[in-house]
Amino acid sequence: MDLLLIGIILLLVALNLLQYYRAKQRDKELEYLAIRLKEMSKETSTLDQILLSTDDKAIQNLLVQMNEFFDRYKQSSAQLKKTEQSIKKMLSNVSHDLKTPLTVVLGYIETIQQDSRRPAEERNRLLNKIHHKTLEIIHLINSFFDLAKLEANDQRIDLTGVHINEVCRKNILGFYDLVQLKEFEAVINIPETPVYALANEEALGRVLNNLFSNALYHGEAGKTVGFSLEYDEHHVFLSVWDKGKGIEEHHQEHVFERSFTVEESRNKAFQGSGLGLTITKKLVDSMGGDIFVKSTPFHRTTFSIQLKRVFF
Repeated sequence: MDLLLIGIILLLVALNLLQYYRAKQRDKELEYLAIRLKEMSKETSTLDQILLSTDDKAIQNLLVQMNEFFDRYKQSSAQLKKTEQSIKKMLSNVSHDLKTPLTVVLGYIETIQQDSRRPAEERNRLLNKIHHKTLEIIHLINSFFDLAKLEANDQRIDLTGVHINEVCRKNILGFYDLVQLKEFEAVINIPETPVYALANEEALGRVLNNLFSNALYHGEAGKTVGFSLEYDEHHVFLSVWDKGKGIEEHHQEHVFERSFTVEESRNKAFQGSGLGLTITKKLVDSMGGDIFVKSTPFHRTTFSIQLKRVFF
């Protein structure tokens, strides 16, 4: 009986010592975590994962959650920095693109003012140039604010079932005269079967207008522009292509980025501001669609849009 009592006492003492050791160990681990967090709070660039060998399940779970938070924070910080740099570059580009036509306009005005005896025909020619440059500036400013509205989700785009065949025909016809003037060959493939997609007719019109304009401007070398409408059970596919100078492979993944204005990117729809294809992608995204580019320079460059198909 005495031996049993002694055994129980020794077991309780051992359990108490074990609990004490575990408590001290947990205190040390928590203190280590507190020190690491304090260091990280002073210098967020050191926000690496915290490594700690422990058998404590609660601390293990805490470490997992903390490290996942650090990873998300670093990703968000990197995206924020990228966005800030993109905005600064875009503002710089827009400032430059505004300054150039404004300087030209000012030059024309000064020319008219300094020579009041200039022939009426010459004055009218200069005034027409001023008018043209002013329209360029207005177009650029409108494009800048359009992008700002889209990025702020401040531009409501209602989606309905749109008769894609008709929208495409209407937009293609709008470029008929320009295609003839530039002596392009047009290869158009629009099926007779009525096809409907979830979209916004105005937004889709702007997207097609931009892509057709780009194809005609950048496809000059190939003198061919094409369009195709295809579909399957779930999606509608619109493709605008040309045989011009194309886009180098290492630029293709960047052409929709705001302010990406490398010449080879062809993203020059708005006086080099880098807004054209960015706005196009934003509009496609707002319709729940996707847009892709595939290019082999001087062979074929294709911008493809994928929209959700609907039935009536």
